Amino acid sequence: MNVKLIAGAIAGLAAAASLIAGQVVATEASKQDPWLRPAAVPAPADNVPNADRVELGRALFFDPRLSGSGMISCATCHNPSLGWADGQPTAIGHMSKRLGRATPTIVNSAYNTIQMWDGRKATLEDQALGPIGDPNEMALPIPQMLERLGAIDGYRAMFERAYPGQGVTAETVAKAIASFERTVVSSTSPFDRWRSGDATAVSDAAKRGFEVFNGKGNCAACHQGFNFTDNGFHNIGVKADGDTEGRFAHRRVKVLKGAFKTPTLREIALTAPYMRNGMYATLEEVVDHYDRGGDDTSNLSPNMKPLGLNPQEKADLVAFMKTLTGAPVAIVVPQLPPGPVTATTASR
Repeated sequence: MNVKLIAGAIAGLAAAASLIAGQVVATEASKQDPWLRPAAVPAPADNVPNADRVELGRALFFDPRLSGSGMISCATCHNPSLGWADGQPTAIGHMSKRLGRATPTIVNSAYNTIQMWDGRKATLEDQALGPIGDPNEMALPIPQMLERLGAIDGYRAMFERAYPGQGVTAETVAKAIASFERTVVSSTSPFDRWRSGDATAVSDAAKRGFEVFNGKGNCAACHQGFNFTDNGFHNIGVKADGDTEGRFAHRRVKVLKGAFKTPTLREIALTAPYMRNGMYATLEEVVDHYDRGGDDTSNLSPNMKPLGLNPQEKADLVAFMKTLTGAPVAIVVPQLPPGPVTATTASR
């Protein structure tokens, strides 16, 4: 992974796709319409985001020094210009190792009630350190991460402002990253404008597609509400690829065998390829998958049945889904505190 290329791409994102909370205001209509933005972004009482916490979390998120090689940051895989994903079928980790699952977008992850494809982490704070310490992902043992950050004067000052008296700890690192991630929310989309009363915000095809979405397509059985996810786990019949456990690996209930988390559809036009293994390059291919009722029928969700959609209905459904992507919003790329980058022994 070429960090200079990644850093250059990120630095050029001032006019590219980026989704920062606080720039979108919830309307009164959202109190009545479940498809519109909630009034507030959820946050735990012990980690309510403020400017200092978000500033620190943003720096940590974009800092490649949080990897064993000193070459991979969180933003390497969660790239703002790619819908906060990476555009790869499956993630690429430490030493360019191809991993088993697609990088999920972090857009609206603040609204998730459970995190990751298999739900093994409950909160953003729980999840934040996992990729950093994972030897296949960022490959920096947490004790070494703390030592590295603690040796940087600028970071020590930022931690003191964000979490006074708590120091540079695993908990404060996780909280800071989570605070920044809570600002990564979807921008106002054509769909949002339409639901708020602008009849011209979406095409007639998209309006028909929304009817298919809620009716014949049965998409809303799982893709519900503002974030278009039920936060549940379903086996949708993706072709067998060796990754067959899903949620079952962490909760031994038969119905969860091969079941993976319902992803958000927000900013969906930016996050191809699709599915947890990135097997589909286009939304049209995704619609075809559901129309045929999936492929691998072992332990298939009862919601997965052939739909019998005609070509017009398929095209309308895709037109609707594309209305869930909003206009780009400029991102603030941080100036990182100066300090050394030292690869871990395992990375040399």
